[in-house]
Amino acid sequence: MIEKKILKLENRSENISKEQSRKKAIPTEVSIDPATQQMIARAQDLNIETVFDRAQNMKPCNIGVQGICCKNCSMGPCRLPLPKSGIQGEDDRKGLCGATPNTIAARNFIRMIAGGAAAHSDHGRCVAGVFVSAANKETDVYKIKDHDKLLSIAPYFNVDIKIEVDGELVDRDIDEIAVEVGEKALNEWGKPKGELLYLKRAPEALYKKWKDNGVLPRNIDREIVEIMHRTHIKARERIMMDMATRRDLESA
Repeated sequence: MIEKKILKLENRSENISKEQSRKKAIPTEVSIDPATQQMIARAQDLNIETVFDRAQNMKPCNIGVQGICCKNCSMGPCRLPLPKSGIQGEDDRKGLCGATPNTIAARNFIRMIAGGAAAHSDHGRCVAGVFVSAANKETDVYKIKDHDKLLSIAPYFNVDIKIEVDGELVDRDIDEIAVEVGEKALNEWGKPKGELLYLKRAPEALYKKWKDNGVLPRNIDREIVEIMHRTHIKARERIMMDMATRRDLESA
């Protein structure tokens, strides 16, 4: 019994010494925001470790920092570290699938883009769904209050704000406009053909540049799916940069 107590005390003492030896972040060096600095200092006073403290104690992976570790398939991970002596002559480093270090780095980068874009775009999908519910009067929690804003964006979705009645153009019912705008917006995530409608809001010269370079996004979900499947094993750097550009234009 006494031996167990002694062992517990020794373990507790060892843990305390480890905690004392761990580095702590200096609040003013890791953030310029006063509130964040206060939060970090307060957490340290309470012995609560934060991401800022862990960053001081974790040594980055030398290969991961270079972006040249690939674990996309079950045959890996493939690691292509830069030799300490540097590259002498032609760089013949290749993963099992034949990917070069540049290809692996590009894959890792564009998959990070796809992951962030998936979260960002799905938030937009939820907003569009709530908009449709409000337009259809399916909820009392949300209402469409800014009619001027609705009328200003409707044309970008190819939604008419006026209709012809007895040979005259009259204002269309605002609820009808709202429903059609909402449905057109939701369609942007998975439509089988065409391009994102909002791209036409860009200056004409810029839109033409995107079109000439083949980077106009077709729909929101498709660009994310294409990034994931084309970077699983194949895809070269140039193709991946085109896909990344299309994905960025979706989020713009």
